[in-house]
Amino acid sequence: MIVRHIPSWFRLLFVWHGSVLPRIWPRLLMVLAVGLVAAGLRHWWLQSLRDSSLSIPTFTLLGVSLAIFLGFRNSVSYDRFWEARKLWGALLIASRSLTRQMLAALGDNDDSSRFIDGVCAFAYALKAQLRGQDAEAQLRRLLPAEALEKVLAGSFRPALILVWLGREAQRLQRAGQLSELQWHALDRNLNTLSEILGGCERIASTPMPFTYRVLLNRTITIYCLLLPAGLVTSIGWLTPPIAVFIAYTYFALEQIAEELEEPFGTEGNDLPLATLCHTIEASLREMQGLPLQPPPPRQGIYLH
Repeated sequence: MIVRHIPSWFRLLFVWHGSVLPRIWPRLLMVLAVGLVAAGLRHWWLQSLRDSSLSIPTFTLLGVSLAIFLGFRNSVSYDRFWEARKLWGALLIASRSLTRQMLAALGDNDDSSRFIDGVCAFAYALKAQLRGQDAEAQLRRLLPAEALEKVLAGSFRPALILVWLGREAQRLQRAGQLSELQWHALDRNLNTLSEILGGCERIASTPMPFTYRVLLNRTITIYCLLLPAGLVTSIGWLTPPIAVFIAYTYFALEQIAEELEEPFGTEGNDLPLATLCHTIEASLREMQGLPLQPPPPRQGIYLH
């Protein structure tokens, strides 16, 4: 995700990095070329094939239908993005709650530090699983040797970390360091982490139906390529820029929906999972009274 201070309205007109223009400009050039050809052939077309000329009302009706479909598509995609954001917000809350409960029960000792490190490791492991990356470096930094070997050998590492955290809480309860009520409170928050993991996996593994994506892509592309033929009879050589502007709106909305549909990716409008993981660890370290070694992400840069 692009994390930066919001520029003025004038600078927003020329923003390239973080916009969808890099992905749709080849299609816009194709619409521009069709518009130039249509404008150049306008007089011949009206003289030779007047009965076959298209008009703006035809495209107005089609445009309204497309706008409705695109609005529905963007709404569904944003719901997925917002749900993912809420899940990671819940992860931050649950991590702080676990840290507070552990520090209140045990104080700042080795056992509480091991447990809090495991909570941080869960966040990094979840980010890596959702993006198909490897979090081995972070896990080696945060997990003890006996847990690290089992976690690295597994395919679903966040789930294995949850198992280890549950066993740690059970061990402390059996050793008399946690009361029954404190153990149940920790277990409830560990269940919350499990729900967050399942919710993220559901979003990542169930994309929008492919047929629906194909239908919208074909319809929008054909509409935008035919649009110059409908505009040229009314506005002449203004057809190329106007057709490109209208096509930009439709192509951009479609591309934004595709990016929001997969909120855990590394595109410019996806969730900044690395920043969220850093925020979680920084917050937990501050609760422990410890400094965080990695520097915080800077504003105005592309963050994964």
